[in-house]
Amino acid sequence: MNLSGSPVTLDTKGGKTTILRNGHGIPEISAKRYEDAYYGMGWVHAHDRQLQTLLTRLLLEGRAAETLSGEPALVEVDRYMRRMRFLPDPEDEIKKLEPSVLRYLESYARGFNRYLKTHGVILEFRLLRYKPEPWSIKDSLILGKIMAFMGLADAQGAMEKFIVQMVQNGLEEKKLRELFPYLTERIDYGMMKKIKLMPPLVPEAVKWTAKLPKMTASNNWAVSGMLTASGKPICCNDPHLEVNRIPSIWQEMVLRLPDNVVMGASLPGVPGIAIGRTKNLSWGATYSFMDMIDYRIEECRDGRYRRGKQWKPFAVREEVIKVKKGEPVVEKVYENEHGVLEGDPFQEGHYLVMSWSAARACGAGEFNGLLALPQARSVKEAMACFRKLEALSFNWVMADSSGDIGYQMSGRLFNRPGGVSGLVPLPGWEKKYTPRGFINPAHLPSSLNPPEGFIVTANQDLNRLGKAKPINLPMAPYRADRIAKLLKKKKKLTVEDMKRIHFDLYSLQAERFMRVLRPLLPDTDNGRILREWECFYTPDSRGATLFESVYLAILKTVFGDNGMGREVVEWVMNETGLFNDYYGNFDEILMDSRSAWFEGRPRDVLFKQAIEEGLSAEPEAYGKTRMVTLSHLLVGGKLPPFLGFDYGPIRLPGGRATVPQGQIFKSAGRVTTFSPSYRMIADLAEQSLHTNIAGGSSDRRFSRWYMKDMENWLKGVYKVLS
Repeated sequence: MNLSGSPVTLDTKGGKTTILRNGHGIPEISAKRYEDAYYGMGWVHAHDRQLQTLLTRLLLEGRAAETLSGEPALVEVDRYMRRMRFLPDPEDEIKKLEPSVLRYLESYARGFNRYLKTHGVILEFRLLRYKPEPWSIKDSLILGKIMAFMGLADAQGAMEKFIVQMVQNGLEEKKLRELFPYLTERIDYGMMKKIKLMPPLVPEAVKWTAKLPKMTASNNWAVSGMLTASGKPICCNDPHLEVNRIPSIWQEMVLRLPDNVVMGASLPGVPGIAIGRTKNLSWGATYSFMDMIDYRIEECRDGRYRRGKQWKPFAVREEVIKVKKGEPVVEKVYENEHGVLEGDPFQEGHYLVMSWSAARACGAGEFNGLLALPQARSVKEAMACFRKLEALSFNWVMADSSGDIGYQMSGRLFNRPGGVSGLVPLPGWEKKYTPRGFINPAHLPSSLNPPEGFIVTANQDLNRLGKAKPINLPMAPYRADRIAKLLKKKKKLTVEDMKRIHFDLYSLQAERFMRVLRPLLPDTDNGRILREWECFYTPDSRGATLFESVYLAILKTVFGDNGMGREVVEWVMNETGLFNDYYGNFDEILMDSRSAWFEGRPRDVLFKQAIEEGLSAEPEAYGKTRMVTLSHLLVGGKLPPFLGFDYGPIRLPGGRATVPQGQIFKSAGRVTTFSPSYRMIADLAEQSLHTNIAGGSSDRRFSRWYMKDMENWLKGVYKVLS
């Protein structure tokens, strides 16, 4: 059996389950029970996304160097994954699954394994001589849990390490507190300077230089029917993830049940629809920026850590990493009650231990909540589902056919003692800093039918909507504010209006800065181009290019020359994702003319200096600076372009603060992006979903569905699933 033009029929426990691609290449699974639909979903993921699913499992297991190649980069990936051990207690988590959810996961795994048994593995794995083990419930649990950590929770941890480096390199406290306004506790500079970072975020090769006295990414929104032409709510989502990879992280799917239809984006490797809709309900997600990471400082020697006058031994876990055509690597992992040590406790000194709130006794809740969504008939029922999630900390926006709209944050939040922000590491031997369990999910930010008639989340600060305050490093509110402004402009909103919002290229960040910059611009050719720019990041705009050049020069002048050093600013901006996440913190300082970062000099003087530097750039069309190539997951960049495994180059739309967030930077030396990976619009007056996706259904290069939807994604064309 092969999923091409004809339907595939599978014998499942509830009877026949059929799978047929629609005209868009999207698999539609018809079954009598959810259990059988998930069996079909497992079969489809093994057929269409086997490379993605099994390669991801290899990486999460820390077996990439053993299976793919013994290159040092993969050895380092394996060491990291083995250290983290994202699901240390799989048997305990499986026991916590609700009976129906356990059946769904078992059925999904059986469907996936049936395909492997009857069709075998794909060519790439045969060439690598990789014989995969059967898919298991544990594999799905790990994959579901990791979605909330990589690039999300770990970004918070990276910024907290960067704060340590700022302290160690002598950044004065007044400047630090301006940059991180949620920082509440006293900073022990002496203690912080003792910490040995393993490794530091900014390498030693990038020198910290400063004028100091010898010291050292998604949008979703729901609109009430009182604001729409249809009289029913509209729910929209465009999760911003890495788009310069093939295949897309998502695979679209339609599940047809006797009394329901579930459609939207699935995550290969797990059953269910992550974002999408049913007959009665639609939902979408953005990252919440909840602080799920705390660092503790441990004083170590002789393999032990200090507790009062006693020295206690770390628990030691030995991981043997096999290396293809090489010698095995032994990784020793040291742990205590706070988490995993980052360092060697036999080398005397102070090291960090990372605590992730979802590290232990966590994972089942994601599936107990998300796999109950298809049966939820209302926003209130969906909010209860999302409160079950623990590792996945997202902002969920919902709308139902009865007219309700709602918002619920999910995730497990440390119940920190008063005065502890979570932003700086605190002594592990001081019990007064230890969290008192976790916050009740009912106290997390949420909202039901707000009076303004709409809900917008775009990674901004939403602490005001809950008893708990989970966010201490929010993203800037520009995108959320722009969407809200556009929603207010028209009385009877339609699906077409939502499409225009998805592709809106106006930047409120640029508008805010241009009010300050315009009076300072010189009467030169480039000065006039920038002065006349209307703050739209259109591909032909030369003003957008010049604004970006001036903005970068301002950052280097204020934060580089007056605190961190220019090389550090450039490193953080170009080689990490930190600035892309937290640029709003820097903007607030630049907009405060009395900031300590200006060191007593008039802001206009520094800005004029930066303007002169920034306007020296060539004013080329903005689109020429936004070219990226979509790279195949396994062989990207290794094969001749004419073979078509890679795609592009394409022009990435937008900027850091436009609704379609277009950010390009490096992570671990590789070019990556933030951009809408999937666009979704659901009008609850219709039984349909308007979508486009950055890719296609299949990860098979010579499938007609390999990049089927890419042109739609680029041109703003939406297909309709119904």
